[in-house]
Amino acid sequence: MMDDQIKLYLGDCREVLTEFPDNSVDLIFTSPPYADQRANTYGGIHPNEYVDWFLPITNQLLRVLKPTGTFVLNIKEKVVGGERSTYVLELILEMRKQGWLWTEEFIWHKKNCYPGKWPNRFRDAWERLLQFNKNKKFAMYQDTVRVPMGDWAKTRLKNLSDTDRTRDNSRVGSGFGKNISNWLTRDMAYPTNVLHLATECGNRKHSAVFPKALPEWFIKLFTQPGDVVLDPFMGSGSTVAAARNMERKSVGIEILPEYYELARSNLDGGAATLEFFSAQEVK
Repeated sequence: MMDDQIKLYLGDCREVLTEFPDNSVDLIFTSPPYADQRANTYGGIHPNEYVDWFLPITNQLLRVLKPTGTFVLNIKEKVVGGERSTYVLELILEMRKQGWLWTEEFIWHKKNCYPGKWPNRFRDAWERLLQFNKNKKFAMYQDTVRVPMGDWAKTRLKNLSDTDRTRDNSRVGSGFGKNISNWLTRDMAYPTNVLHLATECGNRKHSAVFPKALPEWFIKLFTQPGDVVLDPFMGSGSTVAAARNMERKSVGIEILPEYYELARSNLDGGAATLEFFSAQEVK
């Protein structure tokens, strides 16, 4: 089923995923509807019910992901009764019981977040990107996401002390420190786990569009050309389009016909082969 460049499925991912073969996907990148969000489109799932709703999906995702693959989940808890809901933390704990490894957490800093405040908090300007894996050893291509050294190199490396030129014991007792002088001839560095990206403003036809640069970054980090990328909550198709543009095979699943058609229209005209399936055709 993964032979062509793009496959789009119209249907409930809980049903569609059951037809996917084991160990067939290199990267899963998705943003499901958050608890109590998108009630007018996806119906909204109460925070108390969210974990039970999502676990059957993660169970299928665990099955279809390759042993070397990665699952990146874009999600954010909400405020309930004046305090942060714990459903995301509860989901992480239950997924670990399923067999997932919670390997890392990235933060998406929304650079153009609207200003605002509430009586006891300020407006959110970030979202979680939780990384899960099946094994401790997984495919990761860190050199593909290196960034320019920037102004840090001009200031920190300008006047090096004797300590900076040796790999000495760390002052905080955490082991060996770093030989800072090793960076003198380098113009690229590895990034942090905080991604600074503006929110998507150009697509008004979908209520929750993330910037295409977000899946692009993770596609570069965890896959190579020809690998398979899956988004089980496809929406307008940002992940699928990013994978197509980066010469990966991609699979998208969307339960709402209007968003499925939106993704189709957004992807039409590209160079990749497109295949479309309805829920009835999956079985």
